[in-house]
Amino acid sequence: MVLLSVRGRFASDVSSLSWSHQLAAKPHGQRARGRSRNAMSDPERLPRHGPAGPDRGPQPRRLVAANLVFFPMATVYAIVALPASVHAMLARTEAFPALASTTGHAHEMLFGFALAVVVGNQLGRISLARLALLTGLWVLARATFLFAPASLAAAGANIAFSGLLAALLAPRLLAAAKKWRNEALPVVLAAICACGIAFQLARQAGFAAAEHAILAMAVLLFAMLLLFMGGRILAPALAGQFYRQGSDLAARVQPQIEGGLIIAMGIAIAASPFAGWRPFALSAGAATAISGVLALVRLWRWRLWALQGRPDLLCLAAGYGWLALGLLAYGAALAVGRYQTAALHLITVGALGTLTLNVMAMTWTLKAGEDPSRDRLRLAATVLVGAAALARVLGGVGVSDPLRLFVIASTLWSGAFALLLAILVRARVRKSARVQAIPKEIE
Repeated sequence: MVLLSVRGRFASDVSSLSWSHQLAAKPHGQRARGRSRNAMSDPERLPRHGPAGPDRGPQPRRLVAANLVFFPMATVYAIVALPASVHAMLARTEAFPALASTTGHAHEMLFGFALAVVVGNQLGRISLARLALLTGLWVLARATFLFAPASLAAAGANIAFSGLLAALLAPRLLAAAKKWRNEALPVVLAAICACGIAFQLARQAGFAAAEHAILAMAVLLFAMLLLFMGGRILAPALAGQFYRQGSDLAARVQPQIEGGLIIAMGIAIAASPFAGWRPFALSAGAATAISGVLALVRLWRWRLWALQGRPDLLCLAAGYGWLALGLLAYGAALAVGRYQTAALHLITVGALGTLTLNVMAMTWTLKAGEDPSRDRLRLAATVLVGAAALARVLGGVGVSDPLRLFVIASTLWSGAFALLLAILVRARVRKSARVQAIPKEIE
């Protein structure tokens, strides 16, 4: 009964986390009717036993949730890769030559860590064979790039991973989208994968300047993805909580603001590769700053101050706040021509770190039947990521000792994701214990 009440109370949170997977699913009414049928009236649910034993006919393919593999992998990689990169750039280790450069560091945080979270969050349930292939390509891409970043093997593995991910995600989501705003999701995901491919082609061709431009564009694409997904996750979860409090949230997804965000970010992304020219830098800066203002307005209209007993939703909202602040700061940095890298880290460390950590934690906590509002570890991890973002930005603008602040930032980041790993392990253990406690059905 406790498990059922927790699931009922946070059903809106589950649906908000998996909304994109439902685009290709049956309408809600059909799914509800399908669940309500008794197993004895559904021949597909009956065990196939005949006089001669089990039916050996064709069995349905086994589908596995991608987050079961990619969330733990992304978490472990976040714990290890960022501190290793900082130590490599400070010449304290020669173990990972790719991480000794700023481009290699950015590549692995975006196309290694962040793209792995995207796989777990967006791919849903896929066949075991496809999941194994995607996992193998991700591991191969990481290993070859870390130890031989300029090799053809690294380029081939990373291109294959990004290409396969785009082929699995974009067509399904694009076919299921009915509104132009929903079509932005598969387009952005495909563009992120295209950036991963373009980076490898530029590296093989020796175009170092193109590598930097591609990475800057990729950060803005991830920011656009976070603006879109953050709103689609937070809005229904907040509305559900306000309903339980006896209130109502009128401003939910806010389609007009979402449309403005998509247009403004599209302009910023299109102008970003040409930011070396002053008119394009000003255009990208203005569009980015407008996106930050729209994100702040959207955040304000969610009335977060009225929430009661939901620190987990405030943690998600903190990530959205970092995103709005980062977009404003990057727009200003482009306009004045200084501190662009520091401003970008408000987006990558503050927003991307906070939102990915909380989405992974909430997904596994809810699936385990746990109450996410009671998770103090996630609150501590969110604070650590915020402190890491502040330390990295202060170091980037020359406050105090930059090298020391960079080390502090990487240590805080690593500690935050170590806490996330503990959350994931705990959720998995408790879910397994609950499954084993359920009495087996009498056949």
